[in-house]
Amino acid sequence: MPRPAAGVALRLAALAGAAGLAYARWEAESYRLRRVDVPVLPPGAEPLRVLHLSDVHLLPRHRRRRRWLRSLAALEPDLVVDTGDNISAADAIGPLLEALDPLLHRPGVLVLGSNDYFAPRLRNPAAYLAGPSAVVGPRRRLPTEELVAGLTRHGWVDVDNARTSLTARGHRIDVVGVDDPHLGRDRYLDVGAPADAAATVTIGVAHAPYRRVLDAMTTDGVDLVLAGHTHGGQLAVPGHGALVTNCDLPARYASGLHQWTYRRRRSWLHVSAGVGTSPFTPVRFACPPEATLLTLTPSALG
Repeated sequence: MPRPAAGVALRLAALAGAAGLAYARWEAESYRLRRVDVPVLPPGAEPLRVLHLSDVHLLPRHRRRRRWLRSLAALEPDLVVDTGDNISAADAIGPLLEALDPLLHRPGVLVLGSNDYFAPRLRNPAAYLAGPSAVVGPRRRLPTEELVAGLTRHGWVDVDNARTSLTARGHRIDVVGVDDPHLGRDRYLDVGAPADAAATVTIGVAHAPYRRVLDAMTTDGVDLVLAGHTHGGQLAVPGHGALVTNCDLPARYASGLHQWTYRRRRSWLHVSAGVGTSPFTPVRFACPPEATLLTLTPSALG
């Protein structure tokens, strides 16, 4: 290629790269609400609306994110499920609680993610192609107890390796959760049990959707499992989808609603693409940030 033509090609490539980066930065703040129906209730049951939040990764400077989170209270969900990675720094707890305050007064449950325990750190994004990120070496601890105290002060229940039952619209909702599987903190055997037929619906909750947790919950007859962690792949390929999940979940399940099958038993699985990103990689591509309003409806199968 003649030198002038080569120079033009390099400049065009640089412009295309800059434009792509600018778009990815814009998409990372293009928050949207997805609405999904899940046919999981008994025949004749009144629908239940569940707001699924995950991976907020908040910093105090995220004012637009905070306003958007606060606006979600207008949905008036019957239940809020927070699947962790709420903050990216200790000084984000106050802004997070302010943003979520209207939702904290509604029934809710939460589990924690790794970034509720430890501050994120710089990592080569290409390393995710080689497998899940390793949680090794010194990490800066976050004030996790303060975070949990704030999230539960108006009635939300921490279901990290715990169970609870709630009532909404006259229906009993059983919830079983685990602490973050990505950190190896999950102890499902300590809290797992076959789903109680007296409950209208049983919901499983985890931050990272590792298969060992999904398989165990499905074996116990959990109707719906909610998780986050994957960021939906964060950088997806249009027409193909996610390339990675940062756990052992196959990429085709990186976000959205799917059926999970294990030993001929099935559960619904919803994986949130999440609201935020690591502060070191504030970009998304073909994978916009989201919260999801799940409407649980009667199943045609009964």
